[in-house]
Amino acid sequence: MHNKVEQIPFGRPMLGEEERNAVLEVLASPQLVHGPRATAFEAAFAKFLGAGAHATTVSSCTAGLHLAYMHLGIGRGDEVIVSAQTHVATAHAVEITGAKPVFVDCSLATGNIDADGMASVITSRTRAISVVHYLGLPVDMAPVVELARKHKLFVVEDCALAIGASIDGVACGLLGDVGSFSFYPVKHMTTAEGGMVVSRHADVVASIANIKAFGYDRGFGERKIPGVYDVARLGLNYRMNEIAAAIGLEQLKKLPDLLRKRAANAAALRSALAGVEEITVLADGDRHRVHGNYCLVALLDERTGPRRSQIISGMKDRGIGTSVYYPIPLPLSIYYREKYGHAPDRYPNAARISNYSIALPVGPHLTEGDMHVVADSLKKTIREKRA
Repeated sequence: MHNKVEQIPFGRPMLGEEERNAVLEVLASPQLVHGPRATAFEAAFAKFLGAGAHATTVSSCTAGLHLAYMHLGIGRGDEVIVSAQTHVATAHAVEITGAKPVFVDCSLATGNIDADGMASVITSRTRAISVVHYLGLPVDMAPVVELARKHKLFVVEDCALAIGASIDGVACGLLGDVGSFSFYPVKHMTTAEGGMVVSRHADVVASIANIKAFGYDRGFGERKIPGVYDVARLGLNYRMNEIAAAIGLEQLKKLPDLLRKRAANAAALRSALAGVEEITVLADGDRHRVHGNYCLVALLDERTGPRRSQIISGMKDRGIGTSVYYPIPLPLSIYYREKYGHAPDRYPNAARISNYSIALPVGPHLTEGDMHVVADSLKKTIREKRA
């Protein structure tokens, strides 16, 4: 077999007639932005997160992170602690403000930022800690918050893969000062493109809602004379349109069921992979932490890891979609390595996960039976490529 069409794709947006009809309703209306659907989506998402949540729609998770730093007044001369094991957006949102991302290695067991490493890089210029709930597993937030309070730092949560994740009943995004979610097509839910900024603090969300709309002193619906307003602060156009919000409202109705399917699939795949000597599956949640289950990561051992590309190709030939999260420790990417001169051996755990791991699908487009196919395919492929 070669280049077989994927029978078990890594991800797929779960869209139906409800989303299509909602979009058609928007297209039949005279209002494509500044409308009621975005407002309704914000309220519904805040309700989903739980008591005390406030939310504002944005054009992407990246935009949300950028807005968070703008609200916090972080800029040139400041430093923000960032995990080395993350998507480039996490650091770019810091970098674009003029501040410097200071990278910290991750835990090999979880992929989440190492708490001891954070403490060691705090300086007089440090203003915030950015935590990434890696693939949906909540960061152990107690030591992060304690460290932040001790040094008077803000905590910004990158929740791009953490919808449905929580600690002791408190949703990710509400554990720090501000959080940002992603609604990219293959995430837990989608708006095609889009995101949501959330916080326990109403004033934080109100401020970010203002910055995302150019910094106008009067919103679209607040102007007594149409087209007459002033500009009170520096802002951007990071709004979500009504089409995306309409999709989001319908997706949110389905989200509890989608999350249950992810959790069942992840549990089935973990069970099916138990005892495979060549891999270690990254940590699951526990009685305190609910895992968002974006995907399941199998970390290959030292002997098998160098053959990862062959194993991924073998899985593809068997019709199994996989991915890599993330392909390189972010400080060792061309841009950050050349600008800041990061040493190649400085982030060994992130490098190990980047180089030797395979992300396996657990999305709601699949069944628990599919999980056994994925596990059996991985076992067979590893045996073949090690022979």
